[in-house]
Amino acid sequence: MMMYKFALDSLETKIEILKEEFHFLHDYNPIEHTKSRLKSPESILNKMYRKGCDISFPGIRNSIKDIAGLRITCSFVSDIYRIAEMLQIQSDLTIVETKDYIRNPKPNGYQSLHLIVEVPVYMSDRQEQVCVEVQIRTIAMDFWASLEHKIFYKYNESVPPSLLRELKEAADSAAALDKQMERLHNEVLEIKENRMENAAPPEGTKRIIIRDQEYPIPAAFLQLIDGVQGKE
Repeated sequence: MMMYKFALDSLETKIEILKEEFHFLHDYNPIEHTKSRLKSPESILNKMYRKGCDISFPGIRNSIKDIAGLRITCSFVSDIYRIAEMLQIQSDLTIVETKDYIRNPKPNGYQSLHLIVEVPVYMSDRQEQVCVEVQIRTIAMDFWASLEHKIFYKYNESVPPSLLRELKEAADSAAALDKQMERLHNEVLEIKENRMENAAPPEGTKRIIIRDQEYPIPAAFLQLIDGVQGKE
């Protein structure tokens, strides 16, 4: 359990770094919030009994890949795949399994992107590769999944067919809302970019050309350069 906690801590740190990077460089944060959890020993054993697996430490590690779990909630569907790609290119992480329930929703309407990620954990005497399940979904997907879980828990998983149909309709509505909000988001970004391109720079603004694109140089950066030159 200690190894799984360390793996989860390491992965959460990586996500925090990505959030900080987007905040400073892009003025936009695709990650709304994160939530982590560790299965209890009782839950692990119950799952092992249900699967008929060998009750041993190697059996647990080989059979159960979601002992440590991290849920990442995003603003838009495109953010989900962007975050997955950022995790995939990190050299010390290995994506061992991907289940895309967004492009291929479950029959009940559930949508989310599931990744099994191997995270290196450095102990005092060895290095271990520990699996963490990462679920990435939008706010609408998370809202639907949370309520669906509560409804199933209330009915002890014996939900009337009429409610199942309504749950599926609600999932479809959530997916439609995601598409509409992303379209609006992209339109706003396009308007903002057009205004920035057409806006005349303030008088005296210094600019730099990079790859045939012209950009204004921030005043704070110019002051920093002036300060360094003054010290020299």
